[in-house]
Amino acid sequence: MIEAGDPWQLLMFPEAASSISSRVDHLFWAMVVTCGLVVLLVFVLLLVFSIRYRRGSRADRTPSARLNSNHWLEIGWSVPVLVGFLVFFAWGAVLYLDLYDPPAPADGNVREINVIAKQWMWKFQHPEGVREINDLHLAVGQTVRLRMTSQDVIHSFFVPAFRIKQDVLPRTYTELQFTPTKVGRFHLFCAEYCGLQHSGMTGEVVVMSPPALQGWLDRQGQTRTPEQDGARLFRSYGCSGCHAPDSSVHAPNLAGLYGKPVPLANGTTVRADAQYIRDSILLPSKQVAAGYPAIMPSFQGQISEADVLKLTAYIQSLTEQETDPP
Repeated sequence: MIEAGDPWQLLMFPEAASSISSRVDHLFWAMVVTCGLVVLLVFVLLLVFSIRYRRGSRADRTPSARLNSNHWLEIGWSVPVLVGFLVFFAWGAVLYLDLYDPPAPADGNVREINVIAKQWMWKFQHPEGVREINDLHLAVGQTVRLRMTSQDVIHSFFVPAFRIKQDVLPRTYTELQFTPTKVGRFHLFCAEYCGLQHSGMTGEVVVMSPPALQGWLDRQGQTRTPEQDGARLFRSYGCSGCHAPDSSVHAPNLAGLYGKPVPLANGTTVRADAQYIRDSILLPSKQVAAGYPAIMPSFQGQISEADVLKLTAYIQSLTEQETDPP
């Protein structure tokens, strides 16, 4: 977002507008300053030695046996450099984990939004069912988790003001969690070359106050939530015929499944997350649950990524007391 302010800051950096932005900036500037000091030291020494030992100077050029065998000098130079690199590695590793594997907020309030990238647009669906293309409306101070996949090629979700970037892959779910901290409109880009119109795959993240966001959602009209659409799809694709408790087909009960470990027929265990559910729908023979025959048909080519996300949302919403879609 371009605002009046320090021109040098606007030239060097976009506005910092998320909870992770300042931490990324601190690491970046620490590395810039450290590398700048090392470069300055090298060039100062280069200049001094160039003048002192220039052709025709009377400087003593006799090799020093003491310097050639001074192990403490080598250790004194090498160890601080090693420690410095390890500090930056640890700093970056902690920041990376907080960005790409963040803990849930203390209040548990996370707004989950489905994202589908395609040539050449961003498609969003809010938990209330509201859909957007290339614009994403959010509330300031509310933690957001994006569940993203690509309909065609590799894309990359990039909001410079938030200092976040995540590849969006076909046949795979990636997630990104962040918390906007400033109200405004911020640029959204695709940071992975994805075709001839890659440069036009842009959008805006619109951060509003919570009441303003709720008002905006209300003005979009009544829509079905992803869970409601998923329940309808669960019936229309015949899923309830096998996964209902009273079904004659021996198939896993999906109520309360999401997030739990699933023993597989090959002796391994996998967590029932969004990727597992997607693979079970499109590639059912990939991970067969232990104790069940591999008889589920594949829906590859019959169901869109958007509908898979809706089915995933419905299955995620099921509790152990729920068995049939409404």
